[in-house]
Amino acid sequence: MNYILFDDTSRNNLLPFTFVRPVADIRIGILTIREKWEKHLGEKTSSLTEDYLREKFPLIKEKENILINGSVCPTKQLVKEINSLKPRQSLVFGEYIIAIHVSEEELSGGTFIADTEEFDGSNEIETITPHIKITNTWDIFVKNGEALEEDFQLLTHNRKSQEISKTNNVISAENIFIEEDAKIEYATLNASTGPIYIGKDAEIMEGSLIRGPFALCDSALVKMGAKIYGPTTVGPFSKVAGELSNVVIFGYSSKAHDGFLGNSVLGEWCNLGAGTNNSNLKNNYDEVKLWNYPSKTFISTGLQFCGLILGDHSKTGINVMFNTGTVVGVYANIFGSGFQRNFIASYSWGGTSGFITFDLEKALEIASKVFERRGLTVTELEKNILVNVYNRTYGYRKL
Repeated sequence: MNYILFDDTSRNNLLPFTFVRPVADIRIGILTIREKWEKHLGEKTSSLTEDYLREKFPLIKEKENILINGSVCPTKQLVKEINSLKPRQSLVFGEYIIAIHVSEEELSGGTFIADTEEFDGSNEIETITPHIKITNTWDIFVKNGEALEEDFQLLTHNRKSQEISKTNNVISAENIFIEEDAKIEYATLNASTGPIYIGKDAEIMEGSLIRGPFALCDSALVKMGAKIYGPTTVGPFSKVAGELSNVVIFGYSSKAHDGFLGNSVLGEWCNLGAGTNNSNLKNNYDEVKLWNYPSKTFISTGLQFCGLILGDHSKTGINVMFNTGTVVGVYANIFGSGFQRNFIASYSWGGTSGFITFDLEKALEIASKVFERRGLTVTELEKNILVNVYNRTYGYRKL
């Protein structure tokens, strides 16, 4: 069977992260949603997403296909129900489709939309199987603990952890899994509140205090003396220091210095300067509102704790301060004293004294240098996406 992960109508609510990736490539827990499905299915997947992303994330069609909602995290039972679908049958949960079995001809337009009314004639099968679905940006950190525990079981089942060095102070060692070539010395690991997963070639430096649930993905680094409260995920090749609480970092990003980051999500290739802090609780304890791209206004999150949503490639100077519930787009460069505004558009350059548009050519040049530091090259596909985002976000810079 050919499996395709599609963006449902929540895609726009998940901006700025979905400016540069399909919904399924968002990381929540230990793995991205795509990685979860591919492990459960034992098959590779392709994507049905926005036109400008398809060159990097192509759609692969076969004679028979099962489309799966990329905002839904898999379970064993869901996979069983999905694989039982017959042609033109759809699996639905409430108002949204989880999966649908379609032919190549039915996909010929390549514009399937994930509302049940958009695919007339399908035989709907209702499921009551509990599962995680991300609909808004804040769902990524709110549901991270549940997703992390599910991924921990998926990745560690019937496997044996590497030994934990005796220099470490460990609580509930049975809930800790360490992959090959990971390094941890003179740290405190408390897994009594949730599992702790340490990926291949990752390192936790001495003096760090970590309380689960926590995931440090492959080749990521926790620097000396860090204080980390779960549920927190540090994506591959990322660096963290200072204090973190309920944070998800997709990958290749750095918070390498002191400063607080809480109830927040960072995309890839972000960098927080020394002393960058965010507020995650209002002084009056009110519910936090967050910028929403489709409505172009701030909407209620229903949360009392909500921090920073930072799009890919965005960076801060030293001592930058973010207000409770701040959204920053793709490729913003932020600096200056005082609290920043609660919404900063993509390709903005500046801070509390005002913003100008980040020069596109300069941004692409910086991206090349950043990739080179990791031994990577910015491909033309990556550049085309960044150029497209620059053009698509013009109107937001005028707000």
